[in-house]
Amino acid sequence: MRRKGLATMAVQTVAGNTTSVSAENPHEAAFGPAVALSCRECGTRYPLSPVFACQECFGPLEVAYDLPLGDPEGLRKRIEAGPANIWRYAPLLPVPADVTEKQNLNPGWTKLVRADNLARELGITGGLYVKDDSGNPTHSFKDRVVAIALEAARTFGLTTLSCSSTGNLAGAVGAAAARAGFRSCVFIPHDLEEGKVVMAAVYGGELVAIEGSYDDVNRFCSELIGDPIGEGWGFVNVNLRPYYGEGSKTLAYEIAEQLGWRLPDNLVIPIASGSQLTKIDKGLQELIRLGLVEDKPYTIYGAQAEGCSPVSAAFKAGHDVVRPVKPDTIAKSLAIGNPADGPYVLDIVRRTGGAVEDVDDTQVVDAIKLLARTEGIFAETAGGVTVGVLRKLIETGLLDPAAETVVLNTGDGLKTLDAVSPTTGPTATIRPTVAAFREAGLA
Repeated sequence: MRRKGLATMAVQTVAGNTTSVSAENPHEAAFGPAVALSCRECGTRYPLSPVFACQECFGPLEVAYDLPLGDPEGLRKRIEAGPANIWRYAPLLPVPADVTEKQNLNPGWTKLVRADNLARELGITGGLYVKDDSGNPTHSFKDRVVAIALEAARTFGLTTLSCSSTGNLAGAVGAAAARAGFRSCVFIPHDLEEGKVVMAAVYGGELVAIEGSYDDVNRFCSELIGDPIGEGWGFVNVNLRPYYGEGSKTLAYEIAEQLGWRLPDNLVIPIASGSQLTKIDKGLQELIRLGLVEDKPYTIYGAQAEGCSPVSAAFKAGHDVVRPVKPDTIAKSLAIGNPADGPYVLDIVRRTGGAVEDVDDTQVVDAIKLLARTEGIFAETAGGVTVGVLRKLIETGLLDPAAETVVLNTGDGLKTLDAVSPTTGPTATIRPTVAAFREAGLA
């Protein structure tokens, strides 16, 4: 068995039977179609509870479902009649039936932008779309995952919402906690972009900067959760991680629905921990199983920054184990040197015939400007990584330009202004006269 990233974290004790779901689990009714937590390595099942690692093999746990099979047309109509946010997919998520009546930020149903201008620039003829998640309440896809984790925290009676974060998650947790009336205490590396620090702090919760990298912050949180201080805390990406990860499935659901209930040929997805990519694949597989889309091949590509590319390095070397690295990149939201889901990313990319590629900081900045110039979308550095990798995949022949492709933009460029400000500014500074405008060569 391969040793996964989460296997190094502390394992919390689950009361009762550790090998099957308790028939009297008090939380079961509050999680809709979710029936258990299942180990991704050995398959051992646990009751729905705030735990994240298997006691048998230390593998990561994920949510297992009893999905509503047998009536795809009825399910499709039910979804389409739902609210314009992720709760339209409540029948497929670990949330209570009355989730829309609770205080939350209601993220999701963001734009799927047909990017014809960018497609022409890159030589893509099969159709190109940008799934632009900068339109979420705190301007990143993290609002999706936090929304699901928040409902789990509510069900378990937790009172403090927390996380380790590279920036976007800290803001999403702070905002969600403020809206729901939770206390929040989030932890970040000390050297994050100023925009993300301000956005995380403005919601009034506690924001603690840790001296070190994200991986240092994550290790600290794993220790804190086992300390009496952490009692009653919901760490969205630690003890609530199985539920948190399910929020990323809604990206798959929305892309398919916005394409007219069909799957694209290719998806290019950024990799930080790798959870988003694995859960998008899980969502696509569920759509096929439910009969909501036609079963057809699709290819998934992963995108990393060269200064933090352990999954890309493992893919290119033909390895199935990801060696940790020390991050050094402007794409701080992707700067996770020891990605927990890295091995699973490799499995999915290879299974679907894709690849994992990386780009350097200069290519990231160029790609941010390219997307802004062609489609009017100002992406943060993670979006620059993804568009930069898309361009590289086409140039190297790894991605078929005649195939329909969806690329993800996971955050707003206003959060990472430092990346582009040194090379972006006024075209000219002139006196307020028409003559000066002509002299500048702009007439």
